[in-house]
Formats: sequence, structure tokens, C-alpha cells
Amino acid sequence: MRTVTKKIKASSLSRALLKNSPQLILPFHERSKSRLKATLSSGEEIAISLPRGSVMRAGEVLVADDGRFVEIISASEDVLRVTAKRQHDLLRAAYHLGNRHIPVEVGPDYLHLEVDPVLADMLRQIGVEVAQASMPFEPEHGAYGGGHKHGHDATFAEDYALAQSAYRAHDDKHDHKHDHQHDHAAHSQPRQCDHEHKHEEGHVHSASCGHHHHHR
Repeated sequence: MRTVTKKIKASSLSRALLKNSPQLILPFHERSKSRLKATLSSGEEIAISLPRGSVMRAGEVLVADDGRFVEIISASEDVLRVTAKRQHDLLRAAYHLGNRHIPVEVGPDYLHLEVDPVLADMLRQIGVEVAQASMPFEPEHGAYGGGHKHGHDATFAEDYALAQSAYRAHDDKHDHKHDHQHDHAAHSQPRQCDHEHKHEEGHVHSASCGHHHHHR
């Protein structure tokens, strides 16, 4: 079995070199794994072992240990296609998806994301149009697949599942009210303000503090 440990841009090679090369056709979920066994268009199996966090994208070429090339192709897959009559609504949709760390493909007049009924409902409430389609999915580079890692080899699937469960749990239970009130007197000089502080323990202030304190 051939092993792949490197990928390069297809633009760095001539089409003649790739003409007879086998293709690796995978959806984004599989292309986001840095270590896997896969079957090429020729029927041959290969072992892929790329640097941690690597994402295989259309337009790239794998280089096998014997020097042969494998062209990466994005397979068609089910996605949500988001469009809007107003650009502002599409921007709002992108903002809310970004808050949830959702992999999103950004086009000139559309957004693509993986099929998710919860997200589809949220997007429709914003006022955009959401339809399911089948096409290659190439989301933006981001924290997933090659971004922020904390000393472990988390796959994209694990990262995405964690993000999904986290925001759903947050939406279910998060109903906090914060009431912070601050009374500030007019400032005649820098760093001069009149706060009322209640201290349970001793508090040391410098002569330049300029605060008036009432201690219990």
C-alpha cells in the first residue's frame, strides 16, 4: 500500500503530469482528516498521513512515497445553500454562523454549510432563504481543520460535534440577566471618580486613588 505524507498545489505541476494520475474523490468531512485509508478512482488503496490539522482541498495534489501523484477532487455532498434578497441579511446569516464556529463556504451571493435542521431553522428566522442541494463543499479556512489545536490530534468531526453540542446546550439553558449599575460623578481631574464600594476584607489604596469608600 502506498503512503502519502505530503501535498502540494496542483498549479505547481503541469497538466501532463496529472493526466494519468488517479484521483482521490472525497466529501469535506473525509478530506478534513489528516490520517485515513482511502480508495482512489483506480481502485487502489492508499494510506494518508499528513501533518496534524491538514485539510485536503480541490486544487491540491498528494505526493506518494514512490513519487507518484494523486489529484484531490471534492465530491458532491448534501449542503444547505443560503441566499437572500438583501445582502445585509446574508451578512447577518454569516455573522450568526461564525459565532457558532460553523464551517461555511462563502460565495459572492450565497453561503454553503453542512445540512443541519437546527441551523436551517435559525437561518430562516433571520429572513434568508435556505434550500438543500448536492455539490462540492469547500468552506473557508478557519479554526477547524488546521487552526487552533491544544496538544491533541482532534479530527474535524470531533471539533464540529463539540461545537454543535456546545451551542445547543448554551441555547437551551442560557437565560441570564445581568444588571450592573455604576454611578459616576463628574470628573474634574483624571482618575477621579466617586464609587461606593462594600468590602468584606481590608482594601489598600494609594494616596492617588481618588476614590471615596464606605466600608462595612
